[in-house]
Amino acid sequence: MLAQEKPEINVGGALRFNYNLSSWKDGQKDRGGDFGYDMFRVNFDAAWKGIYLNAEYRLYSEAFGGGFMKQGWVGYRFNEKDEIQVGLNQVPFGIQQYNSHNWFFNLTYYFGLEDDHDMGVKYVHEDDQFEYDLAFYKNSEELQFGGDTESSPNRYSYDVVGRNKEINQFNAKLIYKFGDSIKNRIGVSGQYGGLYNLDTKETGSHNGLALHYELDYQNWNFKLQAMTINNNPKNLPGESDDILQMGAYGVPYEVAADFNIYTLEFSKNVPVKLGPISNLEFYNDFGFMDKKVEAFEDSFMNVTGVLVSAGHLYTYIDYAAGYNHSWLGGNFVDDFSVGNPDAKWEARFNINIGYYF
Repeated sequence: MLAQEKPEINVGGALRFNYNLSSWKDGQKDRGGDFGYDMFRVNFDAAWKGIYLNAEYRLYSEAFGGGFMKQGWVGYRFNEKDEIQVGLNQVPFGIQQYNSHNWFFNLTYYFGLEDDHDMGVKYVHEDDQFEYDLAFYKNSEELQFGGDTESSPNRYSYDVVGRNKEINQFNAKLIYKFGDSIKNRIGVSGQYGGLYNLDTKETGSHNGLALHYELDYQNWNFKLQAMTINNNPKNLPGESDDILQMGAYGVPYEVAADFNIYTLEFSKNVPVKLGPISNLEFYNDFGFMDKKVEAFEDSFMNVTGVLVSAGHLYTYIDYAAGYNHSWLGGNFVDDFSVGNPDAKWEARFNINIGYYF
């Protein structure tokens, strides 16, 4: 048993600032971009008698939802290979912890499929050859407990909001690891849950399947993933079942109910000695959202950049381009659902500076 006999508490966090210059914002281009506050976070890790805590609280500007918990759970290790986590923990679906290398993440994040956290219980096993996770989530972050209260979009990871609520979700994930000089991780993930409609009082369903592969060779990292996602809400008659509302950072938007999503990422670390700078990580992350309704316009995203590491200071320098992307030049409302056939690629040059402690 891995019991912690004496209470132990560790506190960390981060402060980040952000500069951006966007192709679709004329006023911003006239000013030469904008530089401002991004986020302050506090992390807590505690352990005693074999039970431990992991929590992270973030403070964004009011326009991005203000303050909210990213994750917060208690855990217990049965041995060095098996543990259980209860609370707001990361959903075991797809490549983790991140299906990306850049500050923006990949397309998967914007549909609750990357670094997603929900309320439930997760069993984790990890050995030299296999990793597997089994989990049950009662719901996503529930901030208001009224009988007919919509889920708040003030959250870190994207979840279904509006008149539908995610409930009773089951997840399973298996990863097989092999290789020595070339390390490989090949895996499959599945999830199935309910969508409770506040108007009809009926429960629809949602499901997803993911195949994923990761490779590490010397200073190179590759990630390849394919997902198929289906949502079957029980909406009121006359309301489309082809569109859902999802929300995070204080604002909801529309997402196609059914889609396939494909992502490909690679990076290379280059150790350097440039004053305090010790490493440069160059990367390119690509994502394609193939909507199953033929009349909907598909969405794309590509981010090219470099992460500059200097002690506790990490700086992401990104050129992020999007097509029918709510956060990259779209109208924000329906880019990820119906889309715009007359859309054009838009881009944002972004520098995020973060001190992590």
